[in-house]
Amino acid sequence: MPELPEVEVVRRGLERWVAHRTVAEVEVLHPRAVRRHVAGPDDFAHRLKGHHIGTPSRRGKYLWLPLEETNQSVLAHLGMSGQLLVQPHEAVDEKHLRIRVRFADSLGTELRFVDQRTFGGLSLHDNTPAGLPDVIAHIARDPLDPLFDDEAFHLALRRKRTTIKRALLDQSLISGVGNIYADEALWRSRVHYERPTAGFTRPRTVELLGHVRDVMNAALSVGGTSFDSLYVNVNGESGYFDRSLDAYGREGLPCRRCGTPMRRSPWMNRSSYFCPKCQRAPRGQ
Repeated sequence: MPELPEVEVVRRGLERWVAHRTVAEVEVLHPRAVRRHVAGPDDFAHRLKGHHIGTPSRRGKYLWLPLEETNQSVLAHLGMSGQLLVQPHEAVDEKHLRIRVRFADSLGTELRFVDQRTFGGLSLHDNTPAGLPDVIAHIARDPLDPLFDDEAFHLALRRKRTTIKRALLDQSLISGVGNIYADEALWRSRVHYERPTAGFTRPRTVELLGHVRDVMNAALSVGGTSFDSLYVNVNGESGYFDRSLDAYGREGLPCRRCGTPMRRSPWMNRSSYFCPKCQRAPRGQ
């Protein structure tokens, strides 16, 4: 599933190619792609027609398109394989094209939602006073948000009394950090994924947040992480950060710091990658 850097790359592409355009027509080609819009495909298409798209926004891994002069937004759920592509009108339809949005201008491009596995979709929601779609109002700010509160996060970590990787993936504490970047930041911090959060000092929390931000900014600079053809930006291009990963996916390869073979452990229906020497397991693990 795309994490914060991948979603931000898509958001930037939409800001360049879609923002401030007027919707002329919406074609829903698969009803499952708008299943979260409870009024159905026809209502979804009707409500978007004629509206201006505002500046695309993001919080964590959630992306939305505000509708100017309304108090509503189109929330995009990318799921495991969702893609928002800007394509020329004459481009051949993708095999898994689910929604097409045409615009009332002469730029010659349209917005397409493509989703092989149909776990994602688009839906229309009312906004909160803060400008977020109401269904994601509970999501915490992400670490690249200028208003993210480091001190509040540290105090919440201490109160939560969980383990550090669980905390990094807890969207009520911090948003946008998924499995890949959690493993990368923990490796950089020399912290085992099962380290209890109750023992984190302020300097340790500050150091970890610094590594979270560094790894996400590094991923952003090369377009995110693409392990297959399912994650692409709005122009259909893959990211290249997978070539720079220090932990994730490197089971059996030497740690880039100490040379010890990296390990993989099953974790919450996922995997955790770590160095057994640099990231010592807590006692009892």
